[in-house]
Amino acid sequence: MKLLFKQRIFSWLDSYDIYNEQGEKVYTVKGELAWGHCLKIMDQYGQYLGTVKEKVLTFLPKFELYAGEQYLGCVQKEFTFFKPKFVVDFNGWSVQGNVWEWDYEIQDQTGRAVALVNKEVFSLADTYVMEIDRPENALYVLMLVLAIDAEKCSSQS
Repeated sequence: MKLLFKQRIFSWLDSYDIYNEQGEKVYTVKGELAWGHCLKIMDQYGQYLGTVKEKVLTFLPKFELYAGEQYLGCVQKEFTFFKPKFVVDFNGWSVQGNVWEWDYEIQDQTGRAVALVNKEVFSLADTYVMEIDRPENALYVLMLVLAIDAEKCSSQS
């Protein structure tokens, strides 16, 4: 399953549309005004599904993941000198590859690829392609990619 993650160009807050391979919108992500990033995820019908919320006042960036009101886990940037690295406390997953250049893989605890994430280089807005192993992982992969994207946006500003 492939999902295309496109940032809206003219938006005051973080705002994204996520499309399937047929070009149909399957998720909408809207940023809320808050201390740190707070991204609400809705399905194609506008029903709330989950939140990626930055934990403020931490030494390194940390993002909590929620499905509805249920806490699922978190993603935290690890202290490194050269390449960004993230510790994932969720589903037994890890992030491998070159996060700096947006070419990475999300793996389960056995090392099997759950998703491949690549950034399209020549586009006006940030656009990512997520190749996901199973449809039931799509929302969780999206949450993880949103957390990494939010951290990169914060560190660039």
